[in-house]
Amino acid sequence: MSEQTADEPGISAGIIVQDTRVLMVRRRVKEGKLSWQFPAGGIEASETPEQAAVRETEEETGLTVEAVKVLGDRVHPNTGRLMHYVACSPVSGEAHVADADELAEVAWVTHAEIPEYVPYGLFGPVQEYLDNAMVASESETP
Repeated sequence: MSEQTADEPGISAGIIVQDTRVLMVRRRVKEGKLSWQFPAGGIEASETPEQAAVRETEEETGLTVEAVKVLGDRVHPNTGRLMHYVACSPVSGEAHVADADELAEVAWVTHAEIPEYVPYGLFGPVQEYLDNAMVASESETP
């Protein structure tokens, strides 16, 4: 595992909630303990974390999203990489494996299923956002 430096822009992840589910992707190649994760990828030199999250989500899943707000950033404890987490909302399209070289599958995961997909837990601000966004959506569902 390589250590991240402050000079590197890092990775940006899109946290996309639609109805009562959050979008997760399974990589073809695990990164440490990570198998299921949020759509994510490297931030390019001219991009903000928000722009990278939008671009990576579309490249990997075919889903067009818009950035809503930055949830936070950290050096990921399992990968040592600088991570930026961006809440996004769906605009158009259907999520599918658009980049078969990188992804094995996509899933819309319920709030209760998150620990099955990410047993080591989520970054606090991401978990808090999902607790609020997904529970609010569940209570609005008839």
